[in-house]
Amino acid sequence: MTRYIVRRLIGLIPLLLGISFIVFALMNMVPGSPTSQMEFNPSIKPADIERIKENLGLNDPWYQRYFTWLGNALRGDLGISFINAQPVTRTIATAMPNTLALSIPSIILAVAFAIPVGVLGALKRNSLFDRITTIFATIFYSMPTIWLGMMMIIIFGVQFQRWGLPYLPVAGTHDLRSGGGFWDRIEHMIMPVITLTLVSLAGWTRYIRTQMLETINQDYVRTANAKGLGYRIVVMRHAFKNAMLPLVTLIGLSIPDIFGGSLIVENVFGYRGMGQVLVESLNTSNYSVAMACVMFYAVLTVFGNLVADVLYGVLDPRVRLD
Repeated sequence: MTRYIVRRLIGLIPLLLGISFIVFALMNMVPGSPTSQMEFNPSIKPADIERIKENLGLNDPWYQRYFTWLGNALRGDLGISFINAQPVTRTIATAMPNTLALSIPSIILAVAFAIPVGVLGALKRNSLFDRITTIFATIFYSMPTIWLGMMMIIIFGVQFQRWGLPYLPVAGTHDLRSGGGFWDRIEHMIMPVITLTLVSLAGWTRYIRTQMLETINQDYVRTANAKGLGYRIVVMRHAFKNAMLPLVTLIGLSIPDIFGGSLIVENVFGYRGMGQVLVESLNTSNYSVAMACVMFYAVLTVFGNLVADVLYGVLDPRVRLD
């Protein structure tokens, strides 16, 4: 197991280097630069713009700037923001906790609800409960995240206020007027977390139901029933345990998708996280910040795959990771 993990970690190094090279090249080949907006400002002289470009190294070839960025990144220096001259590490350190505060609860809630709903749907196949949960799972799975977020804002943020009901804040991470306490931040998280949870919950519920239906029809489950074992023992010890093994892989591979979904949700709800920082940096050609955000999602993806493979090997003795 240790040799497998070490071998995989070593293999991730060229993969991440290749991703960083391709992303950096694409960003710098797109028309525009951090100084593009300055060109329309009559109070800034062209000579000043050229001096800024020279100081930022924007006049150097993009591949030369890539190796400069890579050398600094390996030392823990992600550069400075071209917009506000703040260190990129400070920007990321401020935004990442907010993204984690949305993504981690949504993963926990989605798993906590998807497992019992999916299992019960399989055990009570074609019942009223199964039909209702299947319909809602299909609806939310097919629903675009941005549309779902906007509907949440309209209903629970706008209409509830008009109806005189307790309503939720529609944007931001906290109330700027009061500074925001613990419960204020929780209130600002409710709608984004629910939006992320519903999208993940819908897909995972359908997946678990399908896996459970397939498992309870296996020969070893019928054999356990024939031996006279209790219904609960057959379901939980034999069927459920084996049906949940593929879910480990699904969750590991879905973690980057959930963080990617937070990119959309954060911009819909004006929530200051990695997703909103990434969109702002792309709109302003702020290459250093954009590279840090993209590499964050890339690292999540490759390590999500690694964790899924390792956990699958740990939980299933039939899988050998040598």
